[in-house]
Order: sequence, then structure tokens, then C-alpha cells
Amino acid sequence: MSLYTPLFHGSSLSDCFSDRALLQGMLDFEAALTRAQASCDMVPREAAAAISACCQAERLDSDALARDAALAGNLAIPLVKQLTAVVRGEDEQAARYVHWGATSQDAIDTGLILQLRAALEQAETQLNRLITALTRQVGDHAASLMPGRTWLQHALPTTYGLKLAGTLDALLRHRARLNEMRPRLLVIQLGGAAGTLASLKAQGPVVIQALARELALGVPDTPWHSQRDRLLEAAGWFAGLAASLGKFAGDFALLMQTEVAEVSEPVAEGRGGSSTMPHKRNPVTCAAILSSTGRIPGLMAALYAAQNQQHERALGGWQAEWETLPQLATLTGGVLDNALTLVEGMQVYPQKMRQNLDITHGLIMAESVTLALAPQMGKARAHHLVERLCHQALDDNQPLAWLLQQDETVSRYLSESQIASLLDPAGATGSADHFLRQVLARSKESL
Repeated sequence: MSLYTPLFHGSSLSDCFSDRALLQGMLDFEAALTRAQASCDMVPREAAAAISACCQAERLDSDALARDAALAGNLAIPLVKQLTAVVRGEDEQAARYVHWGATSQDAIDTGLILQLRAALEQAETQLNRLITALTRQVGDHAASLMPGRTWLQHALPTTYGLKLAGTLDALLRHRARLNEMRPRLLVIQLGGAAGTLASLKAQGPVVIQALARELALGVPDTPWHSQRDRLLEAAGWFAGLAASLGKFAGDFALLMQTEVAEVSEPVAEGRGGSSTMPHKRNPVTCAAILSSTGRIPGLMAALYAAQNQQHERALGGWQAEWETLPQLATLTGGVLDNALTLVEGMQVYPQKMRQNLDITHGLIMAESVTLALAPQMGKARAHHLVERLCHQALDDNQPLAWLLQQDETVSRYLSESQIASLLDPAGATGSADHFLRQVLARSKESL
């Protein structure tokens, strides 16, 4: 399905989960393991150097590995076999020390952690660029009045800047979660056959520390062969970030509808066209984001189900992670790239936003009239009165301002100029600017 890769998986995160990256992650573990053991005088240093020199993905036959993995049940078993043969061709004595004391899952899990470390670095770079671009757009549209919508209907006025600030606020939290998660996630796996590391006898803890130093990873208190909460947390971070951007893309696409036309995707040759309708400018970037975020919950469900791992080595649950987590991460990378394209080049039409505020002829401002009447009439009575006039405005297709001016009860308390002021959306955004400025301040401080 590589033809769809640029559309859904086209970010730099995909390189972190390529076949080469998968193999190199395990080989980096094998090289670091033998160097760690050499530093503890368990393996001759010459052997460690020879093994490390052979730990290059290009020296393995990936097609044979794929065939043999289908028989072995995992990729590490044929990888170790091939690596041993490569080392033997260079140094027959050194070949004796390949994969010394480790189990297949140690190589696969630690290799995956190395891939995730690289992927999170790429994701953070993308996220920082997105935060920077969104911060600029929030500032540019701080005063762009538009209808706030609840249940897909006009509610009260808001600003496009505040709408964007909500997404920015979420992205800042996702970045904070990333920094909090890293120390828990980025740890080695070395437990041997059953999680006791009995093969290394009393030297196990020393080798663990040395291996962690070699790979610049943390040291877990216990091997985590069948405790997969770390990977679930990483998956949840990717999924949560994608979900926040999916919400943004969904709103953006709704604002692009012909009848709304408050925003538009960036203009580019070939973007959003139709094979039959020359006038179309489809929200194709939004569609790419939403198609990915629609798939991610199913992948998360698979990873939750995979938490049920039997005893000290899983039967199916561990194996289910191998494709699922990389797919989730690379889909999120594509979402990040598409969101950046959207945010950096979005077209915004404040005049159309202002026009849309007026399509209900003042009904969107009915609450402000209710609140102005409430001190004199009581909240319930004022609400009932204004609601009746709103229904009349809809039924008779008349401006709310005119009906308010003609109503004896309303005119008793509010002058024509007061009614006009109450129905002006520019004065009804409440604390929107305050909320927006708080997010901007936090964003700029963090950047």
C-alpha cells in the first residue's frame, strides 16, 4: 500500500519505523550489550569490538529474515542467527559471544524503545513548529469576530483567535506530557529468558547499568517483558495528540462549507480539485487528518487488548504490538505534517465571519438582552419574554431589534440605543481576550 504512504504516513516519523530502522534498533542493542559485558570483563574486548563492527543492518539478508521470522515466531531469532554467521566470518571466537545472556524479547523491546526515542524527537520537532505557527495565527486573529457554535448552531459571538487558542492550549499540554513521559518510557529491556537474568548470575545488575549507559537509556526497576504500560502510555500520547488535531481539522472543514465560507485551506497547484467539477476546492488536508484520526482509536483498542499478557512471556499480546504501535505513530506523524500545512497557510475571511454573525438578525445576541432585563424583571421572566420575541422574529422574518423596540415591557427598561448596544456582537465576547492572552503568554514563554 505504499502509494498511500505520502498521504497518510509521509512524515519523518515513518523513517523511524522503516525495515532498516527496525533491524538497526535490535542490532544497536546487540552491539551495546556486548560492549557493556566487555566493560564488566564478561566478554573479551576484542570480541565486543568485532561484534559491534558487524551490527549493521546492511549486512543482513532482510528477505531471509522475513521468511525465517514466520517460522521462528519473531524477528530476533533469525536476526541473531544471521548476525552470528556474519561475525563468524570475521572472527570465529567472537561469534561465541553474540547475544550473550539475553533473550529475543530483550533485543526486540529495546530496539523498539530506540525507535520510539527517535520518533518522539521527530514528533517534538514537528509539534514545536506547529505551536509556533499556531501562536502567530492566534495573535493575528485575536479580534476576528465570528459566531460561536454549539450543537452546530449559532450560540454566542466568539473570536477566531480564541478558537485557535483552544487548540494551542491543548498542544502545549501534549508537549508537557511528552516531557513527563520520556523518563518512564525510555528504558532498556534486559531480563533474559524469564525475567530473572539468571544467565548473567550475580553480574546481571552491573551489566544492566552498563547497557543503559551505552544506549543512553534509563534503568527500570524490573524487566517489563509482560508489563506493557510504558508502550500504552506512548501510544496514548500519539493518539491524544492526533485527536486534538482531528478536532481542529473537523472544525476547519465545517467552516469551509460553501454556506459558511469563513476559512479555506492553503492554495496550491492541484490541491482540493475535482475530477469533474472545476469550481471545487475540497478540504483535502482536513480529510487526510480525519481519515487518520478515524483509524487511530481502533489501533489504541488493539494495544489495550494486548495488555493482557500471560505470565512472563506473552502469547499474542506482545506480538500484536509490533505493527500496531508503529502504524499509530506514523499516522500521527502524518497528522502533524498535514496540520502544519493547514495552520501555516490557512486563509481566513473575517468579513464573512462578521456577515455570518448577522444572518439571524440579532438573535445571536438575545442572551445579552435577557441579562440586561433580568435585574428589573427577574431572570426567568426576562428569559421567557426574550425567547417569545425570538420565536416571533423567526416566524415573521423580522429583526429582533425592531421587535424589542416595539415591545412595551422591554422599552420600559431599555432605550433604543441600549438595545442597539446590547445587540452589537463586538461587545459580547466576554473574557475571550483574557483567555487568549493567557495561552499566548504561556506559548511564547515556552518557545
